[in-house]
Amino acid sequence: MTTTLLTDVPAAADDLAVWPGSTTRLPDGDLAVAGVALATVADRYGTPAYALDEGEVRERCRAYRTAFPEADILYAAKAFLSRAMARWVREEGLGLDVCSADELELAVRAGFPPDRIVLHGNAKAPRDIDSALRLRVGRIVIDSPSEIARIAAAVGPRGRQKVMVRVVPGVSAGGHDKIRTGTDGQKFGLSLSDGSALRTIARVLAQPELELTGLHCHIGSQITAVKPYLVAVRRMVGLMSRVHHTHGAVLPELDLGGGHGIAYRPGEPSLDLPVLARRLRTELVERCTATGLPVPRMTIEPGRAVVGPAGVALYHVLAVKRTGETVFVAVDGGMSDNPRPALYGVRYAPRLIGRRSIAAMSTATVVGRHCEAGDVLAADVDLPGDVQPGDVLAIPVAGAYQLSMASSYNMVGRPPVVALHEGTARLLVRRETLDDFRSRDIGV
Repeated sequence: MTTTLLTDVPAAADDLAVWPGSTTRLPDGDLAVAGVALATVADRYGTPAYALDEGEVRERCRAYRTAFPEADILYAAKAFLSRAMARWVREEGLGLDVCSADELELAVRAGFPPDRIVLHGNAKAPRDIDSALRLRVGRIVIDSPSEIARIAAAVGPRGRQKVMVRVVPGVSAGGHDKIRTGTDGQKFGLSLSDGSALRTIARVLAQPELELTGLHCHIGSQITAVKPYLVAVRRMVGLMSRVHHTHGAVLPELDLGGGHGIAYRPGEPSLDLPVLARRLRTELVERCTATGLPVPRMTIEPGRAVVGPAGVALYHVLAVKRTGETVFVAVDGGMSDNPRPALYGVRYAPRLIGRRSIAAMSTATVVGRHCEAGDVLAADVDLPGDVQPGDVLAIPVAGAYQLSMASSYNMVGRPPVVALHEGTARLLVRRETLDDFRSRDIGV
C-alpha cells in the first residue's frame, strides 16, 4: 500500500521499512496494520499484546514458493505456532518442521497432514518418537547415534520409517554465538570432520526398519549472507558422494535448514531470497554434476523469515525516569514476553503510536517491569522527548521467537496474539491469566 509522509514527523521515526507491508500512517499519529489501527488493538485487547498480520505471513509463504518452486518448504514451528498459523502455512503449500510431541500434536489436531511434517530435536523424548510414529510423520531427523536403535525398535519389524541424518558441516554462520549451529562443539548433529556423520549413516543404512531419504544440516540463525549456504552445499554433496561410493546408496533429499536473516531495524541487512534460491540451485547442480550424482530434492526450513516481520508487539508505558544520563521508559511487559534482548543482545526500533508528538527525538532505553537488571527491550533508541505514562509503544518485527520463548516470570501472564486481516482483528491466543496459574497449582 502507498503511504503519505507526515511532514512534521521526524525522519528517523518515519521509516516503516521493517514494518508489515500493509502498514499505513493515520492522521492522529497512529499506525494501521492490515487496515486496523494499532492503538485500537491495544485498547481492545490490552497490553502487552502481539498483533500478527495474516496477509504478511501468507505473502512470505508465497515468496518462498516462488523462489524455490522445486523445493519442499517447511515452516519452522519453533518460531511461532498456533492453530491458525498451522492453517495459514498449510493453505499456502508449506510443510512443517516441529521439535516436540506437543508441537506435532497441535499441528495435526489443527488439520495439518502428518506426512508433510518433519520431527527434529537433539534429545528426543520417548513421547516425541512415539507420537511421530503413531501419527506417521513424513520424516524424523536423527541427531545422535543412540536414536537409531530407539526409533528402529519403536517402528518394529513390520514397519518402515523415513529418516534423515543431521550433519554438522563445519560452517560458522549466524547473528550470535548462541545461534551458530553449523560447527563442531555444540549439541546438534553429527560431525563431518571426525567421521561420526559417515559412521551414523552406515548404521542407519543397516537398519531395515529405517529408510534413509537424505541428509540434513542447519548452520545457524539470522544469517544474511549467501556464501555460508554455498559452502554447506559443497560439503553436504561431498558427503553424499562418499556415501554413494562407500555404500552404493544414492540419497534423494538434501535439507539445508533455515536461519534466513531479517532486518529488525531500518538499514539492517536481510537475506536476499531470490539470490539465495538462484545460487543454491546453481551450486547444487554443479556439485552433483561434478560428482556424478543425481540432483537431490532440496528442502529448506524458514521460520523467522516467514513470521518475524508480520508481528508487532504493543506495550503501554508505565513510568519514565532519568537516572544520571539515561532516560528509562518502563513498559508493562519485558523479558517475560520477549527474552531475546537478554539472551542474544538483539536490538529493536520501538515507536510511539496513538498520538502525534512534535517533541524533538531523544535517546531513551525501553525497559520491562521485571525484577532483573537485564530486563531491557531496547537500549539507546530514539523516542519523542515527551513520552509519558499511558502512551503506547509499538515494536515491529516481533512475530518470531518472542511469544514462543515467553515465560510467566513474576507471574505476569503471557500476552495474547491478535490476527489482523483485511480491516478486522480477531483473537488467536488469549492472554494467560491468574486462573491459568491457579489451575496448575495443586499443592495445597
